[in-house]
Amino acid sequence: MRKTVVCVLTGAALAVSMIGSTACFAEEQKTFTVGFDAEYPPYGYMDENGEYTGFDLELAQAVCDLEGWELVKTPIDWDSKDMELKSGSIDCIWNGFTMNGREEDYTWSKPYVDNSQVIVVPESSDVTDLSGLAGKIVGVQAASAALELLSEGGDQADLAATFGSLQQFPDYNNAFVELQAGSIDAVAMDIGVAQYQLKQKEGYKILDEKLNSEKYAIGFKLGNEELRDTVDDAMDQLVADGTFAKLAEKYELTDMVCLGTDEGETETETEGVQTEAATEAVTE
Repeated sequence: MRKTVVCVLTGAALAVSMIGSTACFAEEQKTFTVGFDAEYPPYGYMDENGEYTGFDLELAQAVCDLEGWELVKTPIDWDSKDMELKSGSIDCIWNGFTMNGREEDYTWSKPYVDNSQVIVVPESSDVTDLSGLAGKIVGVQAASAALELLSEGGDQADLAATFGSLQQFPDYNNAFVELQAGSIDAVAMDIGVAQYQLKQKEGYKILDEKLNSEKYAIGFKLGNEELRDTVDDAMDQLVADGTFAKLAEKYELTDMVCLGTDEGETETETEGVQTEAATEAVTE
């Protein structure tokens, strides 16, 4: 969040015996810069009018409206998100960002979406479950939660070892192009994005067997609790006034949101302890 302070000095010497006066005033203007993947619908994407929109970006705008901030939507290379955040180019990463497994890398907001990693295959595919992926070529977005899950040390690394290969793509639009062309056999991705893609494209299905379950939250630079707390408070207001529910319904995510639920609050308490421990480690 950037702050611009303007100070104007005025002085008038009326006589040798009088004291010059100085007046100073400050005008503060705030911006809130959100880093997001511009090809990650329904959370962040470019609409038919060439405008960036999506569930997360509309939530960010609603937060800015409450706080009197100007929203700056900054599309980023997802693989460079950490560099953008650490350099101060963006104030947060807000775009279907998985917190699981990254608890100590960022200062996290309260989780607001329950998410799962799933496999998408053509309807004509003979793959019906995860075991059927043996020997297959599976696509995944670079630097994504699905990639971490399937990489060495991930919870599904053993499954990935059975693949013919695991290919990375800069975004899921490219992955679907290759899936349609038959260059790959399946795509591992977030269920919300998968559901959106399947509504836009015919001839695909999501396997019933999921890779895992996880939660989305807003990622701030480690230690930036002040900004995180401000955004969390604003999000609570959006839940209370119904804005959060309306946006979830608009983007057909009602069954996935968790902010304000008992489950979401429990996750937040756990994350808070982990973040505090991580911050102490950085301080030490």
